[in-house]
Amino acid sequence: MKDHRLSITLIVLLLFSVAAGDSSDDCVYTLYVKTGSIIKAGTDSKISVTLGDSLGRSVWVSDLQSWGLMSPSHDYYERDNLDIFSGRGRCIASPICRLNLTSDGSGSHHGWYCDFVEVTSTGSHKTCTQTVFYVDRWLASDAPPFQLTAVLDGCIMPAGAAMHGIKGPFVVGNPKTSA
Repeated sequence: MKDHRLSITLIVLLLFSVAAGDSSDDCVYTLYVKTGSIIKAGTDSKISVTLGDSLGRSVWVSDLQSWGLMSPSHDYYERDNLDIFSGRGRCIASPICRLNLTSDGSGSHHGWYCDFVEVTSTGSHKTCTQTVFYVDRWLASDAPPFQLTAVLDGCIMPAGAAMHGIKGPFVVGNPKTSA
């Protein structure tokens, strides 16, 4: 599955770079967003995301669905979905170590349980990097922690709390372990 996602990411990055021409200030960001499999995990709300680096720079996407790569009739953020998004934004330092994920709380099903967000970024003459943010929480006003925003900050985590594999992604949060 990871090889398949990497192949899709590389194809998307190539298409964006060819279609947009050469802009050395822009990077391509691809996000894989996994909604939880628990009952009522899906949402109809608008989701925004801010990606940040250790220097305090960030890229904000006000409506993540506008970056959606799924079919036009696809229903994003539904229970057990893995949704794919990609778009261009100004380049920030690597690795991306901060995620702010926010729901606007709209729609008939405003609560959303997000398992993880995997972010890949690259740009002209820049190394391709990957970060996995294990969100593992509700973005809802009626379920703990009763907040519509989740912030995961690996930029300020003590040594060992954020992990970076030799050939793997930068990881923020606690990956679920299988029993």
